[in-house]
Amino acid sequence: MHSPIAHSLDALAAWRTALDGHVGALARALAEPDLLDDADAAALAALRERLASDKLVLAFVAEFSRGKSELVNAIFFGDAGCRVLPATPGRTTMCPVELRFDATAEPRLSLLPIETRLGGQSLAELRSREEPWQHLPLDPGRPQTLVQALAAVTQTRRVSVQEATALGLWSDDQPEDNPPPLPDGTVEVPTWRHAIINYPHPLLQRGLVVIDTPGLNAIGAEPELTLGLLPAAHAVVFVLAADTGVTRSDLALWRDHLGPASLERFVVLNKIDTLADPLASAAEVQAQVERQRQHAAATLEVPLQRVFALSAREALASRIAADAQALVGSRLPPLEQALAGGLLPHRQQMLVHSALSVLEPLRALASRRLSERRRRHAEQLLELRGLRGKSSTKTRLLAERVEAEAADFERCTGRLTALRAVQLRLQHTALAALSAEALRTELAAMKSAMTSRPFNLGGRAAFEALVGRLHQSLAGADTQADEMRQMLQAAFEQLNTEFGYALQLSPVPPLQPFRDELDLIARNYGRYLGLGQAWRMAAPGFAEQFRRMLLSKLRVVFESAAGELEQWCKAASSQVEVQLRERRRAYARRRETLQRVQAAAGELETRIAEVQAQEEHLRETQVRIEALADAALTAARRPGAEPGAPKLELHLQQVAA
Repeated sequence: MHSPIAHSLDALAAWRTALDGHVGALARALAEPDLLDDADAAALAALRERLASDKLVLAFVAEFSRGKSELVNAIFFGDAGCRVLPATPGRTTMCPVELRFDATAEPRLSLLPIETRLGGQSLAELRSREEPWQHLPLDPGRPQTLVQALAAVTQTRRVSVQEATALGLWSDDQPEDNPPPLPDGTVEVPTWRHAIINYPHPLLQRGLVVIDTPGLNAIGAEPELTLGLLPAAHAVVFVLAADTGVTRSDLALWRDHLGPASLERFVVLNKIDTLADPLASAAEVQAQVERQRQHAAATLEVPLQRVFALSAREALASRIAADAQALVGSRLPPLEQALAGGLLPHRQQMLVHSALSVLEPLRALASRRLSERRRRHAEQLLELRGLRGKSSTKTRLLAERVEAEAADFERCTGRLTALRAVQLRLQHTALAALSAEALRTELAAMKSAMTSRPFNLGGRAAFEALVGRLHQSLAGADTQADEMRQMLQAAFEQLNTEFGYALQLSPVPPLQPFRDELDLIARNYGRYLGLGQAWRMAAPGFAEQFRRMLLSKLRVVFESAAGELEQWCKAASSQVEVQLRERRRAYARRRETLQRVQAAAGELETRIAEVQAQEEHLRETQVRIEALADAALTAARRPGAEPGAPKLELHLQQVAA
């Protein structure tokens, strides 16, 4: 494909691959001279995993019959030569469709039956299980098989009103959202709850994930969408019909589910071809389109430059026909340019910060460790050169001095043991409040408070109390971490002074991003606890699924916070252990050298030559590692030449300054 998104994804993938190569080379260079401890190796492995598996999630949201699926076809599947997603007149996509590529799984369409809603389990829980899903194999060499398989997402089934109520798809309190009753008293509901397409499409292989959602009723009935998939998307494209503008249901969908300004949001006025009027001039039609754009921007309170008027049908037809002029006339390219120029550089910027946060401290730590080793080699060379022409008595006295120094140094081991015990106690206290068990206890307290009143009317107060307690937990962990930092800083300074260590404590990872994430969860989930949503919370199984999803989301936040604190603690303790181990090795080498010198006078010059060779090897290693670290940092700081890169480079220069 030659679209701006494809070009930008290519540039992003090439940059990630190049950076991963530099990081891998640096990791191998650090491992060879034993400069990587477990914490450093884990941080490098996590960075490489993120570079290899990073995904860009783009969600398309609209009420039905807005041409959303056709827009997805035009942007991503124009090279298939046909419509891939069903996009015929009327309601087509009946369940959320997720398009992605996982090389570890076979190409297939995975369908989750709607009956799984009765069990109260969230999509996140069901994703890791095979048995609830039905799988249809796909042939990448025959795109038509994908088209045929995807017809399944349009399937519906007839159920009684009672069953529709149990599934959460019918409510007497919200009749306007209910499916229309059929003559026999049944109603039509989707056959499937969720669909996942694993397909080796070029854009999906580059890390793109596309989410195609159904209309307002289905989105509101599936909390996994509004509380899981949509907030996790890096951008949302909201599709309207140009001939109707922002309808009441469009506005409800936007305000209830896409309101947070933290989302990257783009608005599309689709079907401008329907505004063509044989009785109006082209200029008059264009003026009408522009008025619709301005009205949509004002109603939805978004910048006008984020509202795009286009014809997805004409864009798809021009892509299939390879008609570049018609593609320009469809007005799709400006949207693609906006997505590529505004979204991808922002995603790359996040990867840049992740890479720099790992590589810069690692480079400084490796440099300190190598400098410490070279300093000890210099001391040993000075000792050995001082033995030239000296008597065996002098050598023996020097050996006794080394033994005394080693014994004196070993006195610090008791202090290190006590230091480690205090650190573990503080670490346990800090992490206890962030544990999964603590979260389950807090959620149980919220559940008890909510169910103590009819229809969960005390839900908002209970939820706000929960959020307050969780903020206190994060604040308590922050306080404990700062106390640990002060204790370790004082101990490190004392050890450096008394025993010649080169210990340096890195800053405690800030917990403010996790507080912000908690606030975002509170805003998203709190919308379900108002009086307007009480009927939905009272639906069978909905409240339980809500709590499961809330626990899952909070667990991610708190486990991430605990993981960062634990990683910092490990880095501090491993730094002490590494320097202790290296100091013991240095004393062992000095003993061995003096013993060999005492045994044979001719060994002195040989040993001096050996130490000089080791010093030269260390110097070359330090130069090589510095060069590899410089190359990795340069690759991280200099993104590829995709749209938006100059702005990103300027931002990074400002960060570096």
